[in-house]
Formats: sequence, structure tokens, C-alpha cells
Amino acid sequence: MYSLIEQDDRVAIVQMNAELRHTHLELLSAQYATDRLRTRYSAEDLARHSEQDVLHKAIRTAVTLRDHFVSIQEKVSKESASLRESLQAATRLADYLRTQRDTYFRTGVSLTEQQKQILQPFFSSAILDRVRVVELRGQRLPTPPFYAEAEKLGFVNLPAVTHMAALTFVDVIVFNDPIVERTLFHGLVHAVQFDILGLEYYSDLFVSAFFRSNAHFNVPLEMQAFALESKFAANPESPFSVEEQVRLWSRDQRYR
Repeated sequence: MYSLIEQDDRVAIVQMNAELRHTHLELLSAQYATDRLRTRYSAEDLARHSEQDVLHKAIRTAVTLRDHFVSIQEKVSKESASLRESLQAATRLADYLRTQRDTYFRTGVSLTEQQKQILQPFFSSAILDRVRVVELRGQRLPTPPFYAEAEKLGFVNLPAVTHMAALTFVDVIVFNDPIVERTLFHGLVHAVQFDILGLEYYSDLFVSAFFRSNAHFNVPLEMQAFALESKFAANPESPFSVEEQVRLWSRDQRYR
């Protein structure tokens, strides 16, 4: 069975809930009729004296309905558990990003005037002036402390922070490798996402998408950063606004 409802299709959702309310009323009528039958006749009487064809049809209908609603109940339980795990993971991610930001901000340096000149056609002066960069020389970012617990929950494709070229912590970009323009551009896209979406919402979007795909590169926040990075690398002389792109994706709910 596939879904007939596109994501956030408000009209279809309203129609579905109207039909659900109607179904509930019909089920209440069926329950009333069943209770009336049960209070007047015993199970033995029904099994022995009822028309067998009608009885079996009623039983099949009741069993089918029960199985259907039990399957829905199981999905609700699973989604509730998944939602709790997602909220906890989003909180831990936000805490991690905030802590790392505060740690590295003290040693971060501003972009050079040459870097700002190259990136000015793509980013606002506010972002370019605020962002700090840290180049780790002879060391690399350690694995986040919450990874061990996440792996116990079955997430085996977590981003390999130690092997990434750089990682953005809100408005601080920490480089495992030497700074190059393309990697800096990628990190700045994330800085714009943080600036527009906010730390908590960014974390929630990242975790929710990762829970669905279990793959770092399929998270829309990352997909956009890679796409805009590639666009810049292909034609650095053709300007575009990263901020406009982030606002467009947010407005169209493409990060979900």
C-alpha cells in the first residue's frame, strides 16, 4: 500500500481526517449492534443456531477490521518511539554543535580580505565578517561523544567527522585539512543555514532527515551545500545569493 498523501498536503489530510471521523461513527454503530447481540444471546447460541454463512461473514469482517486497526496502532507506537529518539538526538546534536562552537570560537580567525573578495558575490558581508575559521594543524576533530550510543541504536553510517575536510559549528568552520576555497564555500553555506534556520531547527532537520535515509549525503541540508559548492566550483565568476537559496529551500520545505 502506497501513500496517497503528498507531504504536507493540507487538503488531503483534512479529507482523510473527515473520513476517519465518519468511520469512527460507523464503528460505534457497529459496536452498539454487537453489544446488543451479545447481551441477548450467548456465544454458544450464536455458534449453534445462527445462519453459518452470515456468521462467518460477520467474523471475517470483524477480524479484518481488528487487524487493520492493530497494524495502525503498531505504526503509531513505532513512530512515537522514533519521534522520542529523534528529539533526543536533535537535542544532543544541538548541544554538541554549540559546545564545539564555543570551544573553537576563541581560537578562530576572521576571513582574509582576499577570501572575502572572492566570496562577496555569494555571501552577505554580515556572514563573511562574522564567521571564524580554525585550521587544525597536525590534529583532527575527534569523534563526537554521542556516536557510541547512536551506533547502539542501529545507526552505522554516521558522518565520519575525523575524515571530513571541515565541519561548521554555527559560525565557526573548523578545518581538518588545509583551507581551500571550495571547502570554505561549503562551510559557509552551512553557516548561512544556521543563521537563517537557527541551531535547534537545523539540528532537528538534520536528525529527522538522517533518521529517514540513514545516510549523511542524503540529508537535504548537506545536499544543498554540496550542490551550491559544485555550482561555485564550476563557475566562480557567475554570482548567486546563497542566502536566497537557503530561504527558498526553507520556504518550500525542501529540508524536510
